[in-house]
Amino acid sequence: MTRGALAAGPLLLAAVLLHRTSLGVVAAIAAMLAGINDRPGSRRGAVRRLGVPAAAGAIGLLAGTYGGAHLAAVPLTLLLTGLGLVAGGMSAVGPVASGAGTQLLVAAAIGAGMPVAEAGWQRALAFLTGAGWLLVLRLALPAPGAIAGDYRFDGERAAVAAVYDAVADLLDAVGSEAAGGRRAALTAALDHAQDALTGPRLRRYASSAAERRLRTQYAAALPLAEAATALAWAGEPMSARAAEGPRRLAAAVRDNGGTGPLPAPSRSAPALRALDDALLRAAEAFDRAEGGEQRPPARRRGPKEILRAALGSGGREYGLRVAVCFGASAAIAQALHHARWYGQHQHWYWLPATAVFLVKPDLGPLASRVLCRAAGTVLGALLFAGFAAVLPRPEGLIALVAVCGALVPVSTRHFAAQTAVVTVLVLALVMVGGEPQASVSRIGETLLACALVLIVGHLPMPGRRGGGVRARLATAGRAAHAYLAHVLSESDDRGERWALRREAYRTLAEARTAIALAAAELPALARHTEGTDAVAAVLERLVDTTTACAVHLDETGRLTAQHTRQLRELAAELEHGGQRLGVVVPRMPVAA
Repeated sequence: MTRGALAAGPLLLAAVLLHRTSLGVVAAIAAMLAGINDRPGSRRGAVRRLGVPAAAGAIGLLAGTYGGAHLAAVPLTLLLTGLGLVAGGMSAVGPVASGAGTQLLVAAAIGAGMPVAEAGWQRALAFLTGAGWLLVLRLALPAPGAIAGDYRFDGERAAVAAVYDAVADLLDAVGSEAAGGRRAALTAALDHAQDALTGPRLRRYASSAAERRLRTQYAAALPLAEAATALAWAGEPMSARAAEGPRRLAAAVRDNGGTGPLPAPSRSAPALRALDDALLRAAEAFDRAEGGEQRPPARRRGPKEILRAALGSGGREYGLRVAVCFGASAAIAQALHHARWYGQHQHWYWLPATAVFLVKPDLGPLASRVLCRAAGTVLGALLFAGFAAVLPRPEGLIALVAVCGALVPVSTRHFAAQTAVVTVLVLALVMVGGEPQASVSRIGETLLACALVLIVGHLPMPGRRGGGVRARLATAGRAAHAYLAHVLSESDDRGERWALRREAYRTLAEARTAIALAAAELPALARHTEGTDAVAAVLERLVDTTTACAVHLDETGRLTAQHTRQLRELAAELEHGGQRLGVVVPRMPVAA
């Protein structure tokens, strides 16, 4: 909230004082969009999370500005439709790419539909300045409660400590119905910590003892997580003492101190022996004054994997839908603009920019998105109409922008609240830029965008529906295959095994999220992904069983009949389910 308050409002104030108000409006919009992407986590991770979408937004602003200045309505619509196709396919790559695709299209619509005197490169530079200013605040300001210590790594420290807490929670739940959810929470914690520690960097190696120590502590958590997953697979309840060690390690990470005495080992089963060995190695790593250079094990996606995601069935389906929504909304907006439906208002970007947010599936089910957007816009427009009637100009509106900037991080918890805050902020920016009050037209444009996206969202498209969900399931199947093949090869490369395990669980979690969102759609859309949750459940059991096999092989050198039988049964069930749903999953190697 502090970063939000210091971002858009001060930027706009500086621009007004320098008599460059229009550039200040662009910079404040960029800071607002970056604030929407601002999430808890490490500073290094924020560079990618905020910087990549900002760069894409600057490119979109350039394209939109020059297109709007030099192209007639029809060629401009075709240009924006092409950008929608590219951005939609790009959004299937991952969360950061999705944010980049969104900012590319929103900025393109603003560039084409917001007439200003400055050249396109100046507007793009102002956009980068606004987003860069928020990124500077993210890197420079300490998190609450971290001022007394080395706050540079407060996000990394919290993420690594959460991994040890998640291991302890899973051990507490072994043998109960809560174990499945706790294992999923452990996966999320490991993913978050890995992202926090592997963000972009200027140097190849860690530049400080604190960072090296955190990397060592994260690496020490991986065998603990593996052993805890194997114990959860076995399903035999454990004593409360088993979780005491990981909880002490979590406290040591948070306090940046020692572990103190750990509970005595219990070595009655292979997985328990693995747990105690991992706990001992973790304690030794914690006691070292300075950890060695250990990069968190992670498999980097190359250009081929990225292109496969963007050009695959999921990317094609989403790209086509975004292109149709964005292009159609831009065409309608320009037609209304040239017909003078907007009255005094010259800006027609609101309709296509609204359609971009509405068409994004990662913001919730389509019907829910539409209802939340409509309700949030109406509420925000009515609130702004009240504020505009009483606030002095421009100082009152600038203060309103600063307040809304502070509320953006809180409002991201609910799409309707976020829409209301963003509506007030954008209407204030437009009025500071010299435009008259536009609450009524914004409500009309939003309702029109809602109707358009609802219609397009339910139209038949080329190919089979649910391609995004099936593509993520296929990716998770390939990751599970690679992990199982490595374990059954009995390779001694633990780092590769842990990287493959992380990839298998991460892709499975992404598939689970996509399935849950698709299942929450209206029946006309949800029916296209029926049965995919059952395939994901089989994959989840297969990866858990593979982890149990890895731990057992480490301790005994051979698999039991139970491990082999379950692997064969799950492989057969997965092959049958994949064929039934049309999900291309590689044939799993079966233990001899």
